[in-house]
Amino acid sequence: MARFVVEGGTPLRGEITPAGNKNEALPLIAASLLTEEPVTLRNLPRIRDVRNMLEIAAALGATIDDLDAHTVRITARDLRSDELPATLAREIRPSLLFAAPLLHRRKRARLGQPGGDIIGRRRVDSHFLALGELGAALDLSTGGFTVTTAGLRGADIILDEPSVTATENAILAAAVAKGRTTLHNAASEPHVQQLVKALNAMGAKISGTGTNTLVIDGVERLRGTDHTLLGDHMEIGSLIATTAMTHGEVTIKNVVPEHLRMTRFVFGRLGIETEVRGNDVFIPARDRYLIESDIGGAVPELKPNVWPGFPTDLTSMATAFATQAEGVVIIHEWMFEGRLYFVVTLPREMGARIVLADPHRAVVMGPSALRPAEVRSPDIRAGMALLAAALCAKGTSVINNVEQIDRGYEELDTRLRALGAKIERVA
Repeated sequence: MARFVVEGGTPLRGEITPAGNKNEALPLIAASLLTEEPVTLRNLPRIRDVRNMLEIAAALGATIDDLDAHTVRITARDLRSDELPATLAREIRPSLLFAAPLLHRRKRARLGQPGGDIIGRRRVDSHFLALGELGAALDLSTGGFTVTTAGLRGADIILDEPSVTATENAILAAAVAKGRTTLHNAASEPHVQQLVKALNAMGAKISGTGTNTLVIDGVERLRGTDHTLLGDHMEIGSLIATTAMTHGEVTIKNVVPEHLRMTRFVFGRLGIETEVRGNDVFIPARDRYLIESDIGGAVPELKPNVWPGFPTDLTSMATAFATQAEGVVIIHEWMFEGRLYFVVTLPREMGARIVLADPHRAVVMGPSALRPAEVRSPDIRAGMALLAAALCAKGTSVINNVEQIDRGYEELDTRLRALGAKIERVA
């Protein structure tokens, strides 16, 4: 186990380039098993979740070649197993994405129980309902999830929720199914769009990218490709909020401004000013942040939504930042009943003024002078939010269980030190 020791109160300053998108990397690793030809992935983030997915791919029979620190070549000429290693699958929720390539190549996939952040109930029904429409049968008698098929076939599917990973699983399966698939109520996040882009480069026939309806004409065979990942817009949003909490001034390089529109809008209502400069976003130093009330002076409500709404993965960061802004805001995290549980740490240990009204709602009253504390990272995004609070609080804080943060943020301590943060990793 490792911890971060943080001396807070120093404004972040300088330039930083975001790591590759974690949520783009994971489905692309699974997609590489759809073909026997090499797939090269560039700008892969060096994080635990990516390493776990690569280890699962290798256990199934793929050859993994590290071409440089952020580039791998995956060659799956022969998949020798249809069963995911249980210990690895339990570490990461997108292990479910190996269902489609295994069904295509082996006609059977034994998946086990997926892991991931403990942020509330995370149903898997949408995955297997979609795969069932495409010709797969689910067996629960083994204690995990075993799916089999005599052959994937196209279908007209409406997802019961716009789940990102269920959408990706359906896309992967439909890309090699016989006939046409129309996928309604599909997720359309940037990483889903990038998956479609990579699959089309591999020879898939998918249209409707960026919308909630995809039309997929299945092909018998996919070829290899060379794909470069975009920067992680969740990391970019985290860095924007962290910079503002420390009253710093930072330029984040090589972003896709279009992917930040709602993030910048919502953060703007909390008082964070940002400027797009070409493909960079600049966060100027501010002494004071003011929460914008709704029309008539009503207390505003911050509520995540499906894309292009405000991402649920940034709810924790928005909550932490709101402790430093003047005014009151209701945080309404309706998607996951466990997302806000970390919030109790902020008033109890660090002096923030927050009322956790119920599992889905918190009322934040700012600004608060946060005090240093020893806390524990419960999941990726809450861990980042607590780290930002520690960087804001004057004095020495300790963040335990930073392996959770490492799952989603690459070498965060090293990169934050380059911006002037006083942070050390201690075993």
